[in-house]
Amino acid sequence: MHINNPADIIYTGELMITAGIDESGRGAVIGPLVVCGASFREEDVSRLRKIRVRDSKELSPKRRERLAKAIEKIAKDIIILKLSPCSIDNRKADGLNLNQMEAIKMADIINYLNPGRVFIDSPDPSTMKFRNFVKRMVKNDAELVVEHHADKNHPEVSAASIIAKVERDRDIKKLSQEHGPFGSGYASDERTILWLKHWLSNNTKFPDFVRRSWITAQLMEKEKFQSRLSGWFKEKK
Repeated sequence: MHINNPADIIYTGELMITAGIDESGRGAVIGPLVVCGASFREEDVSRLRKIRVRDSKELSPKRRERLAKAIEKIAKDIIILKLSPCSIDNRKADGLNLNQMEAIKMADIINYLNPGRVFIDSPDPSTMKFRNFVKRMVKNDAELVVEHHADKNHPEVSAASIIAKVERDRDIKKLSQEHGPFGSGYASDERTILWLKHWLSNNTKFPDFVRRSWITAQLMEKEKFQSRLSGWFKEKK
């Protein structure tokens, strides 16, 4: 995370400071949810278009890495906040859903960056509902523009999307080096499912970098428990 004095961030002469916010790892069963905010001077937004930033999912890993370095040189400030799997599980137990968790982190980012206008890629079907929830926690006068597909429509959000994805990829790579390759960490990835099954074959529960509150993990742990219980009853006969 790197940020200058927030008091210096709102305007430069007549030019507004705009920001984009996006996340990576929202639906993953392994690894953190990474939320990134990036602010830019108005005259520098055209530079983002020039280097052809776009939704991180449309880019190869190598292209994302190159663009991330270029974005860091263009951006006024970049903030990266993470929600660990344990934090996600605990907050879900407290009654918060993932949209609310994201909104809280996004509001924190807006309060730090203090932009004149911020573009947000909405995870909620109701953009107005999500905007109002974020707005209640924002302590400055930033104009909130909340849209679906904002990562495709606004280069500031595309830039934040790329930084978030690169950061999560680094975390996933580190976890893979420590615990064995498990693919992307999403339940749709066969390598991830195989790794989860292998882990449970040697352990009674998942490690703290797995979101145990996710239905995928819950079903696997339930199956493991029932298998152990069945084995125990057989031994007693």
